Amino acid sequence: MSFITLTTDFGLSDAYVAVMKGVILSINPDVRIIDISHNIKAGHIAHAGYVLKEACPFFPKGTIHVAVVDPGVGNARRPVIVVTDDYFFVGPDNGIFWPIITTCGPSEIIHLTKPEFFLSAISKTFHGRDIFAPVAAHLSKGYEPKEMGLIIKDPVKLEIKTPRKKGNILFGEVIRVDHFGNIITNISKKVLGRFLKGSKPVIKAGDLIIKDIVNSYSEAGMGEALVLIGSSDYLEIAVNRGRAADFIGIAPYKIIGTEIEVRRNTNPITRTN
Repeated sequence: MSFITLTTDFGLSDAYVAVMKGVILSINPDVRIIDISHNIKAGHIAHAGYVLKEACPFFPKGTIHVAVVDPGVGNARRPVIVVTDDYFFVGPDNGIFWPIITTCGPSEIIHLTKPEFFLSAISKTFHGRDIFAPVAAHLSKGYEPKEMGLIIKDPVKLEIKTPRKKGNILFGEVIRVDHFGNIITNISKKVLGRFLKGSKPVIKAGDLIIKDIVNSYSEAGMGEALVLIGSSDYLEIAVNRGRAADFIGIAPYKIIGTEIEVRRNTNPITRTN
């Protein structure tokens, strides 16, 4: 059985996601379709890239991942397939697959140019339906990516901000906020460990200042802010039985990209939130 995943910023209040699934199933009724997320921040390419990078390693080899966050739909940006050792990625060449490319290293990137693998009529506003869904469905039936277009060597890069050290401070940023209001940063466990060198951290995010790091949500009191390394091995800010995003003092639509500061704490541990 073939698997196709969908990641979009379409939400679920309209028919867009269902329409894409209908196109796929019309071409290959035996394929299994799995939703990763349709609540990507509207037009936020980096948000989608990080979510896809986090999710894709847990799928069976050969899974086809379709990602459509496409504010440039209808312009000259290219539709592509990114082929790695384990997966296929179908979507716009706008940087959405750059986190995958830099992590996995593609074996091929194909510019989709063969209209016989698209729907017969191509709109200017819905390439998820007209190009990406049918291409994914044809891939699931065994067609080779090279049959669908031309190899390219110049994919669009996404500016990915990495943590930086300045003086005695490690600066990172918020890359996404999950359903529970937990704030996920771009500071990995490895980077944090190298910076702290065994010291306790002091983390500042907006109005929140948290001292020390815990292993689980329950180690903090009810309604208390905490910091831990989340399931993806990145620094995460949370509130036990609450939403950290509501405590940070920044409007929800501005939280992604918010700067995070980490300092070494050599003083006795007390938490402040």
